Amino acid sequence: MAVTIPLARYLQIQSASDPSFSPDGRFVSFLSNTTGVNQLWQVPVEGGWPTQLTYQSERIQSASYNPVQPEILFGIDSGGNERTQLHRLFSLERSEHGLGDGWTTEDLTRYPRAVHNFGGWSHDGQWITFSANRANPSRFDLYIQKIGAQEAKLLRKGPGGYYTSVGWSPDDKYLLVIHTESNFNQNLFLVEVATGEVKALTAHKGEVQYHHPHWAADGKSIYCTSTAQGRDLAGLARIDRDSGKLTYLETPDHEVESVLPSPKGRWLAWRVNLDGKSQLFLRDLRAMKLVPTPKMPLGVIGGMTFARDDSRLAFVLSGPRHNSNVWLWDLAPAKGEEKKTAAVRQLTRAGTAGVPLDRFVVPELIHYPTFDKRQIPAWFYLPPEEARPSEGRLPPVIVYPHGGPESQYRPTFNALFQFFLQSGYAILAPNVRGSAGYGTTYLNLDNTTKRMDAVADLAYAAHWLRDQKKGDPKRLAVFGGSYGGFMVLASVTHYPELWAAGVDVVGICNFVTFLEKTGDYRRAHRSAEYGNLEEHRAFFEKISPIHHVDKIRCPIMVIHGANDPRVPIGEAEQIVAALKKRSIPVDYLRYEDEGHGLARLKNRLDAYPKMVAFLNKYLK
Repeated sequence: MAVTIPLARYLQIQSASDPSFSPDGRFVSFLSNTTGVNQLWQVPVEGGWPTQLTYQSERIQSASYNPVQPEILFGIDSGGNERTQLHRLFSLERSEHGLGDGWTTEDLTRYPRAVHNFGGWSHDGQWITFSANRANPSRFDLYIQKIGAQEAKLLRKGPGGYYTSVGWSPDDKYLLVIHTESNFNQNLFLVEVATGEVKALTAHKGEVQYHHPHWAADGKSIYCTSTAQGRDLAGLARIDRDSGKLTYLETPDHEVESVLPSPKGRWLAWRVNLDGKSQLFLRDLRAMKLVPTPKMPLGVIGGMTFARDDSRLAFVLSGPRHNSNVWLWDLAPAKGEEKKTAAVRQLTRAGTAGVPLDRFVVPELIHYPTFDKRQIPAWFYLPPEEARPSEGRLPPVIVYPHGGPESQYRPTFNALFQFFLQSGYAILAPNVRGSAGYGTTYLNLDNTTKRMDAVADLAYAAHWLRDQKKGDPKRLAVFGGSYGGFMVLASVTHYPELWAAGVDVVGICNFVTFLEKTGDYRRAHRSAEYGNLEEHRAFFEKISPIHHVDKIRCPIMVIHGANDPRVPIGEAEQIVAALKKRSIPVDYLRYEDEGHGLARLKNRLDAYPKMVAFLNKYLK
């Protein structure tokens, strides 16, 4: 007899992410939701019992160790509003044990109305840099601040929108800055710290991507991923600091998704996106040869960071059978240490709540044809044998469009999915046109007035399930968040005959009001993808689900955070009111202490059981 584990246990499976090495390399800090919301922790590099460092009621968003002193800079917002403030955590007394037996925190930014994006520590550990929209909500400016100073210094006004420092040069004379006009067009700049003077590093015409830029150890060049010189797939590039000349080092048949040089110049690590799963590569820059990389389970690798002496590489692995944890790759012995026998090891042990993860379902990568004969990649999960319906009956299916839209569904850990699978549901997660990871051409296929072609791709996912007899065509639900929430609402309004239920989480129902009320600094960035109100208002009104509510046939669940700065709560209020007016069954969950999604365990424990009950009611 199969033992049923309740959903609450699945939702309490924990995660660890965002590693950062202490300056002496003896500890790794990381974020974990062990207490119900992400807090800052620390563990020795040898492993063992971790120490909790922060005890905030709000989530910690990011953290980075000072390269010289035992102190950490972390970001925190309030109620999911994404107005990040930067705090410094430091020891009360010197100690041989990292932060010692006592530490405290201070708010360095003290400007709660603004968003602060941390840009890195200076190499002497005396300064930080960040960008913030203090002066103008629509513009990020560049600041530097000395540790101990009460106020930051404005170094350079930004051109509007996202303008972010990504690191100090090795001699601390320059900041490397990225201006993100859209997800498919960026520029890199050098800003002189002493004067604020700017040098354009990547002047170009048209749309070119420059992602994940990092200084080389000698400060003479910058590594990044790029589509410069007319490439469709992002390759691994090096840019000369003085001349701006770009040279490609790796141009595989799949996208290079990130690159990271080591602090001392020994190693170069990068990741390739193989239809959603990660492949890690490492080059020894002394010997100029690839290092054999360890075989890792199916999943996605992120959060890469090197120890400051180049002895270790930390990264985060998340996969269908592996909850998010920090792993270490021992590359070379640190001073005074012997060579390790195991090259790669799991460092953190985020709790699994007693749920046997080795029984979790591993998805299959499939491709299905859409209206223009294009093949759409998707990850398909079948419920385990013991959870499938009796012979001759097909399972209900949840179709999951990802957010973004310039994002990608990838085979990461998803406890909610696994609970649905163990409950007898199949899941299909397509990467419709407009998804990242497949090149620039595919990324741009849904831009502006081509928006509904992506919705058609989602309808063809339902057709594939029907034609291949993979799911019961009368028991299909569509569930998605953010842009995926728009896809839900667009699907049930434009293809109402396909769906038995829809679940919209923080989704867009009206492109006009969304663009009018989204965060000021996001508007130009979003308009590059969706279109603008001046030129495309009539088109927005034509496709927005709010104007097609009368076509909906199935019940809808709507979930939204009251503090959402990306898709304001008004989007949920509009669609719920319209559904109620037309007597369409709607369940509405509003959370006053959440933003763009559900970050708090208590809210997930409230919302997701209600979602399960909702889908069971209409699909089982």
